[in-house]
Amino acid sequence: MNNPINRLEARFAALKAAGRKAFIPFATAGYPNLDIFPQLLAGLPKAGADIIEIGMPFSDPMADGPAIQTANIQAFKAGITVPKILDFVRGFRKTDNETPIVLMGYYNPIYSYGVMRFLDDAKKAGVDAFIIPDLPPEEDAEFRIPADSRDLFVTRLVTPTTDENRLPTVLKDAKGFLYCVSITGITGAAEANASKLTDLIGRIRQQSDLPIAIGFGVNTPEQARTIGQEADGVIVGSAIMNRIASHIDTNGNIGAGLVDDVLSFVTNISRGAHGG
Repeated sequence: MNNPINRLEARFAALKAAGRKAFIPFATAGYPNLDIFPQLLAGLPKAGADIIEIGMPFSDPMADGPAIQTANIQAFKAGITVPKILDFVRGFRKTDNETPIVLMGYYNPIYSYGVMRFLDDAKKAGVDAFIIPDLPPEEDAEFRIPADSRDLFVTRLVTPTTDENRLPTVLKDAKGFLYCVSITGITGAAEANASKLTDLIGRIRQQSDLPIAIGFGVNTPEQARTIGQEADGVIVGSAIMNRIASHIDTNGNIGAGLVDDVLSFVTNISRGAHGG
């Protein structure tokens, strides 16, 4: 890979050269509130994050389980908006211009914001790529092509139900990395099982040289270590959201020590992902 420009491409190239796997934590923007979220975001690289996935809250997140749905609701109550999400990225870039940031969200808020305006603002803020679960490859040209012209990547999802006929469509024009969904269903619904993904990963490797990151159902350092042996990266989301939720009581009050505890939790999982 010659002279990579996009941070995501550069990071995967550097990890491959070092023989390391990518650890990709997920955090819902604005959760648990607008003051604590940027503290968590800023601490993720030191906690072992090679790439950061930020969730853009949406009222009907079809691929997300209870933990992330709850985080979305709380973020909306806190006042999260698309401009504020981009502000978080902009603030992060003041001290970290190297860690890639991937925004994961649904297409409706992007479309409502204005696709070109969103892409321009995301580029200026320091975003590197997007995951849009409800925008299938057959329909993503209106977003993917202008994104590509701005050196912004659209990451495609491959699932256990992606068969031989559909896989080439998913892989065509994919950039950055491939998000391999470990289970059939929503996030946090079941535990990832690396052995069940061997065939799928093998089929992907035959048709693409893009890095593969596995997500959905990775909850412990041990699972992250096992998954990391099968792929190029490990994505952890619901487990982190649950850890944040453990510091919030039934009245919505946030306990002291949340940031330190969550970042310590992330550090432990990152060690597993990195083979430690």
